[in-house]
Amino acid sequence: MSYGVEARELYEALGWHEGISPYEKIVVPWLDRAQGSYRAWLARAAEDSSWWTGKGTQHDGQELVWELYALHRVSDRLLLTFQPPPDKPGSPDLRPLPSKRQYLAVFTSLGMTPFEGGDAFDPFLHEIVEVEQAYDPQAPIEITELLWPGLMLGQLLFTRAGVRIRAGIEYAQRGVADRSPLYWTFLRRHRPTVDLSQGWGGNSQWRTDFRLDYRTPAGDRLNVAGDRPIDGRADLHPDHPENLSPEERLLTPGERRELLRHRCLLRSPEAADALAGSPAWERDLMPFDWQLPHSEP
Repeated sequence: MSYGVEARELYEALGWHEGISPYEKIVVPWLDRAQGSYRAWLARAAEDSSWWTGKGTQHDGQELVWELYALHRVSDRLLLTFQPPPDKPGSPDLRPLPSKRQYLAVFTSLGMTPFEGGDAFDPFLHEIVEVEQAYDPQAPIEITELLWPGLMLGQLLFTRAGVRIRAGIEYAQRGVADRSPLYWTFLRRHRPTVDLSQGWGGNSQWRTDFRLDYRTPAGDRLNVAGDRPIDGRADLHPDHPENLSPEERLLTPGERRELLRHRCLLRSPEAADALAGSPAWERDLMPFDWQLPHSEP
């Protein structure tokens, strides 16, 4: 179904552009065409109404999940300029990118609302970008700087705000909370990322589902389209392919919940030595369908 524009088109145009002023030359004309039916289509995802439950059979719903993913990749590219330099060479190309004002203009014109998330750290709202290790290991996470604002589409979380924090090592470990793989994410300048598009071809990679997190009056709902219990299924053998993988089982229940809420680990896992026997364990993890028990917020 056509709504006049596609986010993939914008993402690829930004990657190909070699001149200056990509905002005026590429983004603004795309936004002019995105008003009306495209913006109204995105708004269908704004409420926690179980619209995604039929996405396997309802063509338009599946297309919207994929389009949100593609639009999130546009956000990932535009946010590169606000991120710290990488520790190793080979970081994503930093072509001229929009300012924060222009970044917000892109998504507010599509019906999104920016937020900073307040003074208190909230993993639903905040992505840890850099950690300053506090001397006291028990010092809780404290925001020290906002690097970029987050975005909501109604009740749906689109992008978390990027923050620098200070914390004791018992809460967030420097080098892990800010440099370990960030899941459900395509692109960051300063850390590895893992999403289900990686490793697929030029067309197949765009058939990736966007993670759906909702903040509602009744509470937060994380990864609502997930259908795999975060602690595995007791009715299946531990090695059943639909159960937790060996790497997932090596994470404690608390570490799995930490990864789901923060989209990364905050400290070295308790089973780090055992996991070291699988050098690619971080990329082999498959948390993308994890769902919390209904009894947990």
